[in-house]
Amino acid sequence: MGAPNAAPDPGMILSGFSVTFGVGLISFVLALLLQSALVRATIEDMNGKQPSFGDCLQIAVRYLLPTLGVGLLVALGAGLGALLLFVPGVMLWLGWCVAVPVLIQERLGVFGSMSRSRVLTKGNRWPLFGLFVVLFLAVMAIQMVLGTVTLLLGGIVGAVGAALVSTASSMLLSIATAATYVELRQVREGTSVEELAEIFA
Repeated sequence: MGAPNAAPDPGMILSGFSVTFGVGLISFVLALLLQSALVRATIEDMNGKQPSFGDCLQIAVRYLLPTLGVGLLVALGAGLGALLLFVPGVMLWLGWCVAVPVLIQERLGVFGSMSRSRVLTKGNRWPLFGLFVVLFLAVMAIQMVLGTVTLLLGGIVGAVGAALVSTASSMLLSIATAATYVELRQVREGTSVEELAEIFA
């Protein structure tokens, strides 16, 4: 900055990229752990039990790599479908939207969970579309309001605020997805929450 005409230092650029990549990777892994832990906690809570932090964290760590696999495959499949036509991409995503809860709770593996998710969501994808549109709009509204506040604050406070908004949005969507999974099982198979608890014990 002191010498505007000076050539950029490749070492500084590489160092900055490495830090950015590392922070992004850690954030991504923590988001996966949070999603998996919240799925487990939501099922336990809907069963009338007190979710155990240790149990939820243990499950999240155990299924970290499979959850990553599901997330990448769903994003890739839905993304390719959206490139061809928007509607097929949305339908593919809706078909796989409860794949992570299936993976965490039924332990069917990556491809088995995605297949099971399609079975559970069949015939309910338009209602699910409406649900997630409402959730998306709610999250966007919250992010806009809080994002404006954090932007005005600026600096470290703004960065922390932005991170908290992102975390809260992720938590809301994770809880909604887990609750949707339980409801789909009850509607399609008549499985009560108590029976789910016995299966997943």
